[in-house]
Amino acid sequence: MTMVGDGSWGSGIGIPDSLPRVQGHGYRIHCRNIASMTSKPVRNQSFAMINCDDISYFKKILGERGVVLEEEKLDDANTDWMRKFKGSSKLMLQPRSTQEVSQILDYCNSRRLAVVPQGGNTGLVGGSVPVFDEVLKEAAKLGEMSQLMLGACALFDTVHFMEVFLVLKHLDGLRDPLPSAKHNFYILIETTGSMESHDKEKLESFLLQSMENGLLNDGVLAQDVNQASSFWRIREGIPEALMKAGAVYKYDLSLPPEKMYNLVEEMRERLGTAANVVAYGHLGDGNLHLNISTRQYNDSILSKIEPFVYEWTSEQRGSISAEHGLGLMKANKIHYSKSAETVQLMAAIKKLLDPNGILNPYKVLPTSILSQSGVDEP
Repeated sequence: MTMVGDGSWGSGIGIPDSLPRVQGHGYRIHCRNIASMTSKPVRNQSFAMINCDDISYFKKILGERGVVLEEEKLDDANTDWMRKFKGSSKLMLQPRSTQEVSQILDYCNSRRLAVVPQGGNTGLVGGSVPVFDEVLKEAAKLGEMSQLMLGACALFDTVHFMEVFLVLKHLDGLRDPLPSAKHNFYILIETTGSMESHDKEKLESFLLQSMENGLLNDGVLAQDVNQASSFWRIREGIPEALMKAGAVYKYDLSLPPEKMYNLVEEMRERLGTAANVVAYGHLGDGNLHLNISTRQYNDSILSKIEPFVYEWTSEQRGSISAEHGLGLMKANKIHYSKSAETVQLMAAIKKLLDPNGILNPYKVLPTSILSQSGVDEP
């Protein structure tokens, strides 16, 4: 594990003060526009509503513990991690086997009860929470785990000096593991292989050559797991720190690596001092996490961000969703990345697998396209 930096020092942009806490929990956020120009769809009237017979059936196959009706638990499950999207589901099911999942979906399909699957509820585009009163199906109780075995791999993440400052300011108990000399960019590299001594030798050789060639100016090599964790804590603490700094508009984009930072610079010019533009990502695959931090959600700021961010990405032949998905937030923006023919094909596949359209409705595909393909939408 190593953290390396280039030699240029950029001008800083002020970090907004933290929003006031509400009764000691969380932060007060103004959600007038749910932080994106997302047009909320109309509830599909072909979907049934939960009744007492439905609840009795689910209790029969799942038991009392597998059927959640408590308002407090449902409130948490109805609200996404970013506190931007909130549904009104009155029922959450907790199956413990694939057989129970099959029984639930078979019944819901026959009754035309819409279903939203939910795991950790850490989505960022409104994909894991209900839009209306869909049935929540919790996947965490299944206990299924997949493991990926790799012979050798390398991760290349980029972090700007402002993100390091942001994390150290808003997260308690962290120390700066980086050299005292400041740099505009930092690259976090982690490698894994089958021969530790050989892998370390190759990494050190790469770093030495990069510094001799002027590609890098400085670097730190982790000597143990604790030191490696301190590097990753900075990188992984950025989303949490942004939440504590105030309101945040998040965009997850795929761009040509050589163009990644151009969008950041243009966005800073557009917004000026009205917002703090924070960006980091995965350098190897051109995945940019663009975050625009403000004191509170603001329609004026949003109008300067969207649709510009999507148009700019489309002009670079990029994707408006690199890894976060489309969810509800970007369902009607898919045409910025996909052709009309591709979207129509996706809708046809959706119709084939989910003819009644009950599986996580209103997400990923525009409702107008689903209507044309025959999937029941209002």
